[in-house]
Amino acid sequence: MPELGVNIDHVATLRQARQTYEPDPVWAAALVELGGADCITLHLREDRRHILDRDLRVLRETVTVKLNLEMACAEEVLDIACRTRPDQATLVPERRQEVTTEGGLDIVGQQDRVTAVSRRLQQAGIRVSLFLDPDLCQIEVAAELGADAVELHTGQYALAKPGAAQQRELATLIVAGARIRELGMTLHAGHGLTYRNVGPVAVIEGMHELNIGHSIIARAVMVGLEKAVRQMKRLVS
Repeated sequence: MPELGVNIDHVATLRQARQTYEPDPVWAAALVELGGADCITLHLREDRRHILDRDLRVLRETVTVKLNLEMACAEEVLDIACRTRPDQATLVPERRQEVTTEGGLDIVGQQDRVTAVSRRLQQAGIRVSLFLDPDLCQIEVAAELGADAVELHTGQYALAKPGAAQQRELATLIVAGARIRELGMTLHAGHGLTYRNVGPVAVIEGMHELNIGHSIIARAVMVGLEKAVRQMKRLVS
């Protein structure tokens, strides 16, 4: 049964819309844990558009499940990660103009940098996951540089129309997932997953962790955060 990681960035986005103190993502994380989540995920962006340094610091002191920090290969954020020591760091691409992460990290084009960042994180006792498109070339390089896990970018699957197009994207994820496991890395997935489309991804053989944010927080506005997490947990299970 895959673990469920809940991304709380969207709670912080709502707070930052008014530049105030609520809703507090730390409080949200506590409710997410009560809802049965196995992991709290947050993205400390270079521009601090939602999650702030204080959030990460307090969450490290209060979260009792796995803490997964999404981050770019930026020196400032790397320093913060090594000081804070989340359980896991997921390296992602980052562009200032994007609304959300739009694709996987290109590690083929920056292998030296990703290797250096990964090694420093691992030396600090932090597991390293790489957020990648389901591209076999990228996956091979991930194994070469010693990644602990690969999180498959499920955005194209999420955007595909139900039917043949979505099945093609799912097949690509299945092949990529099998290769990740063959190479000895842990299989994760995330991006664009919802209550309607998560099922087929959750049952991919060897799926260990799913990271879901927007869909859960959107439902929580209507039904409450703890209940929204419990509903997703049942689907993932």
